[in-house]
Amino acid sequence: MTDTLLDELLSKPVGPAIPARSVDPERDFTRQIEVSGDAAEVTVRGSVATVNEDAATAYLRAQGLEPADWVATGFRSSEWTMPNGETGVSTRFAFARSKAVTTADRPDVDELLAAVDAYKPWAPNALTSGDHTFIVALGDMQFGKIDGDGPAGTLRRTIECLNRAADLLELYRGRFSIGHVHIAWLGDHVEGFQSQGGANTWRTQLTLNEQIRLTRRVMLHALTTFAPLAERVTMAAVPGNHGEAIRINGKGLTRYDDSHDTESLIAVKDAADLHPEKFSHVEWYVPDTDELTVVVDCSGTTVAHAHGHQWRPGRHFDWWKGQAFNKQSAMHQADLLLAGHLHHEHIDTDGPRTFVQPPAMESESTWWRHSKGTTGAPGLMVAVTKDGETSVKEVVR
Repeated sequence: MTDTLLDELLSKPVGPAIPARSVDPERDFTRQIEVSGDAAEVTVRGSVATVNEDAATAYLRAQGLEPADWVATGFRSSEWTMPNGETGVSTRFAFARSKAVTTADRPDVDELLAAVDAYKPWAPNALTSGDHTFIVALGDMQFGKIDGDGPAGTLRRTIECLNRAADLLELYRGRFSIGHVHIAWLGDHVEGFQSQGGANTWRTQLTLNEQIRLTRRVMLHALTTFAPLAERVTMAAVPGNHGEAIRINGKGLTRYDDSHDTESLIAVKDAADLHPEKFSHVEWYVPDTDELTVVVDCSGTTVAHAHGHQWRPGRHFDWWKGQAFNKQSAMHQADLLLAGHLHHEHIDTDGPRTFVQPPAMESESTWWRHSKGTTGAPGLMVAVTKDGETSVKEVVR
């Protein structure tokens, strides 16, 4: 009887098992694409009836490439016997670009920027005071990148998520006395042309200046949205690896703080300084000279900011402990570490310390999808903190 009661109390509503999909050799085949500049290779694997040039060009189209812009220049094929006895074929088709990409293929930056002005934020009658901080953490827009829904999709998503975060602030004020809004820009806001030794150049639709312009305008939108909502507003930015200003032979040659990610926020600060009547209560933070991290006091919680390229995946606390060993480092006092880079939501704790990694704002890395099969789950994160405790953490999508 005791065992029965134990089983009943430990039972849980487990969903039904979903049987694996049966393989149909007539239809199932795998596809892979590699694009480098004006050359592309598409590999199609399956039964003889399914492996042909039409299947290869259909995959070009599925990856956002117009088949009419490509000409097949050759193929290499091999055969084997499949488990059902039929002949399987693996064929690699080589394609060359038949025409140059025109400016019509690029997003209209003016149309993208028009989305920034569409939202009218809720605002109280006076700047609101309180003893809690509302944190908005976001990063990894990688503006300019062709992957997923491209620059237009990433921009729209970023603006909409910032707007939803502003609406959530009013909701959380029903539970907490919030007088401080802190916005954390966690790096890789531009795709840039430095990553992978410039190998991403063809897959980057916007010029570097256009990428930076979108970043500045999004930061400006966040400023004008949140500045009326609290008596203290802070904005901090840290450098990401994609935002590095200069690399030669794959190495950064200037200071560690030389970054488009942080310079974009500095430009917004310069604009805000021209309007002290609106923005004198806003504070701005970027890393010191030759540094990569910055900390901000948020209602008694020391919030540290970094980009995750400084440690191996999953080793954030090891890195943090190493930084904290230096008593001169601000990380010695940090309660909460915010970081971007790895493109997925991750919350972790070690004693009283908390690590928060928001998802990327871009919808996917196509390379990662081809390699691992998964797309992104983009969004930003909001949190409420006071005196070292971050009791609320929510993903906004």
